[in-house]
Amino acid sequence: MKLDLYVITDEGLAGGLTHSEIARRAVLGGANVIQLRDKILPPRELVRIGCEIREIARKAGALFIVNDRLDIALACEAEGVHIGQDDMECGTARQLTPPGFIIGVSVGSVDEALAAEQQGADYVAVSPVFSTGSKADAGPGYGLATVREIRAVVSIPVIAIGGIGPANAADVIGAGADGIAVISSVVSQPDITAAARRLSAIIATAKRAGRGTP
Repeated sequence: MKLDLYVITDEGLAGGLTHSEIARRAVLGGANVIQLRDKILPPRELVRIGCEIREIARKAGALFIVNDRLDIALACEAEGVHIGQDDMECGTARQLTPPGFIIGVSVGSVDEALAAEQQGADYVAVSPVFSTGSKADAGPGYGLATVREIRAVVSIPVIAIGGIGPANAADVIGAGADGIAVISSVVSQPDITAAARRLSAIIATAKRAGRGTP
């Protein structure tokens, strides 16, 4: 499961582009994961869009994850779902999903990360690492220290999200994150593909540096 660059769709931040077009452009730039995130659209429309993104992602060799809505994820045959601390518990979601289904959980502390892993999460997302305007309910950033602490205690992948862009992506990887999840630093850019490609290159360079490779 490669989670280097995880792009979350948001039509409101994409200058009029659809979720599907955001996904198409992001995978062209090297995004490994596309997450469909929409708090407004009705279920039928979410399923339709989800099926489109599923095909876009699969053709590119990327994973397709649905935010919050396990029912939508299952209906459109996504690879997984991402849930927050106020959503369905990971353990309950695991009981309702088929083998191999990916479940990611947003966490903000060591205790939350350990609980998610014990309940069967496939990855945790430290959210938010830095303060961000992309999610109004995100709250203050936890900082790189929390990324390091969580990385030290869990064996599953750790993703970082919140206020991450080209200027600090390498620092986040250096703190132990296996990948970064972004919204505005890709979705809101004039050229989504170029923005994704730039971040992908930064992540790859940071990971090589972390392994001691010149």
